[in-house]
Amino acid sequence: MRRLVFVLLIGLTSLGVTSPAAAAGDKEVKSEIIYNILIDRFSNGDQSLGKQTNLDEPHAYHGGDIKGITSKLDKLKELGFTTIVLSPVMGNAPDGYHGYWIEDFYKVEQQFGTMKDLQKLVKEAHDRNIKVVLELVTNYISPTHPMVDDPARKDWIKESEVNANQWLNQTVKLDQSNPEVQAFITDVADYWIDQAGIDGYRFHAADQMNQEFLKDLTAHLSQENPNFYLLAGILKPEQYNGEIEKNTNIQAVENNTLQEAMVSAFVKAGNPVAPIYEAWQNNGKREGLNYLDNKLTERFTQKFFENGRNPLTTWKLALTFLYTAPGTPMIFQGSEIPMGGDFPESLQLVQFNASKQDLQDYYNQIAALRAKFPALQKGSFELLGTSGAMSLFKRSYEGESVYVAINNDVKSQVISIDGVESGKLLKGVIGDNLVRENENGKYRIGLPRETAEVYVIQEDTGLNWLFIGMVIGVFVIFVGAIIRLSVKQKKREAGLE
Repeated sequence: MRRLVFVLLIGLTSLGVTSPAAAAGDKEVKSEIIYNILIDRFSNGDQSLGKQTNLDEPHAYHGGDIKGITSKLDKLKELGFTTIVLSPVMGNAPDGYHGYWIEDFYKVEQQFGTMKDLQKLVKEAHDRNIKVVLELVTNYISPTHPMVDDPARKDWIKESEVNANQWLNQTVKLDQSNPEVQAFITDVADYWIDQAGIDGYRFHAADQMNQEFLKDLTAHLSQENPNFYLLAGILKPEQYNGEIEKNTNIQAVENNTLQEAMVSAFVKAGNPVAPIYEAWQNNGKREGLNYLDNKLTERFTQKFFENGRNPLTTWKLALTFLYTAPGTPMIFQGSEIPMGGDFPESLQLVQFNASKQDLQDYYNQIAALRAKFPALQKGSFELLGTSGAMSLFKRSYEGESVYVAINNDVKSQVISIDGVESGKLLKGVIGDNLVRENENGKYRIGLPRETAEVYVIQEDTGLNWLFIGMVIGVFVIFVGAIIRLSVKQKKREAGLE
């Protein structure tokens, strides 16, 4: 039946009939805050799953598992994450801790747990209003997969090119132009939805897939599951032209261009922020999955720490942009600690005991702001002005405007703007700063070095004299009490009491 539905969908797609689910889902994806998990390197929740574990070997299993993720859901909820994306969960060849050496598409990797463990994780996540997305590998399998030596499937395999990624060098590639391969992958995709009740897929190396097949497969998944998330990673970002978003039901693709621009800006104090906006414009204003690092890159923390930057200060600046820019913010595991290192040292088990509460509080705060103001999820994006390494952005949606000021400079900066209705004030919702209209009808937004603020428009009701009077009254009473105590003390010392 599934294969029949798939064939019918291929025909509909070729006639230009596509599901509206992608357009509907696109708005939903923008409202998410994603936490990206490499299962084996996250948290060890089941000590019995240690058959292949070797903490001294960076390319072996380290013990992270599905139960470990389930045990941390409350913390992820507290940090404001609404979706978790898991690395490939399927049965792998020995030492395939990353999930790309698939030997069995219909089985949970034994080092990670069981299907029941995955089902429980999904249920527990849903109880906390957290969605679960699986990374789906469709291009590659392990050379030890049974189909490789199956004479009946010899035309399922195609010659693989040498890949710089050491994980993929030990794989063979499936020929997705083969209808039997297409039907097999479609059945696999349906299987995990049926068995685990997941909320979406992140297609690994979507740019390397047969693009017609990707179009048909995503149409099929959207038709069967209208609220299903369809995300994509890119293997060769330098060659990617944005066609996947245009031609398939994929709702968001990793935005490598924005990642490079953000890291370049925030890696060092004094670097201007405006080039991030310029990169976004020059890249067609794409609104994809925005991230600062992932499992294949050097940690963002490591990069700026080498320049002597303070982790709390720098992450606050970067998170402010990441959570308020167009697209969907995606955080790699351990960034909330924050963890450093380059690959493979960057892929140690998450060091939960080393977490910094001030940084985690900011994750919660900036996530709450994004959730509260729809303009930060769906609004237009405009650069209003720059001064030194400070930039001021405006996001607007359905009559609501939010202003985002980020000063990455080594000194204080001020940006003046107009266009705000007279009689209003700009209220900071991070640091509680207030900006009032001056005599020239302008609003002067000033920030100290290496700080950020998000402003919303409010009525300017003037000074709160009742509150000021109460403060003055308390101060007068306090001073009076001090004077009385001083007088009594002097009388006692003079022997008058």
